[in-house]
Amino acid sequence: MPLSARFEGEAVLRLNPYLSFRAQAREAMEFYQSVFGGELTISTFEGFDDMDIAPDEQQLVMHAHLTTPEGLVLMGSDTPSTMPYESPKGISVSFSGDDGRRLDDVWAKLSADGTVTLPYETPPWGGKFGMVTDRFGIDWMVAADAGVGPDRTL
Repeated sequence: MPLSARFEGEAVLRLNPYLSFRAQAREAMEFYQSVFGGELTISTFEGFDDMDIAPDEQQLVMHAHLTTPEGLVLMGSDTPSTMPYESPKGISVSFSGDDGRRLDDVWAKLSADGTVTLPYETPPWGGKFGMVTDRFGIDWMVAADAGVGPDRTL
């Protein structure tokens, strides 16, 4: 079923990762666009005078929205210096499925300048699975369904 499909009388609900950064959101979201492809829109704090953002932080990202070719959504923003910020911990973004080539490609890009915490290889339950912290400090899990190889066969 397409992500935008709606049955009459049913609400459309979404659960999307929303990543917070300290002055790195633009670079991070452009990186994720290079990893996943798709359309990226970015809005800055500039022009929103009532938000009381310092002049040197007007170009920070107020909201970024990446929609991948598959219709998946990843969002993010910068946290201005007037607000508390802590690096993400205790949560991972998971990218999984049955397209072995696509998953291999995403893993290669996320792990290129990241820290691999669990190599992307065959776990006891089959398929492929790996964990990496990317260069922006975001933890990722990449998983190919059991029985999936690089040729996308089940």
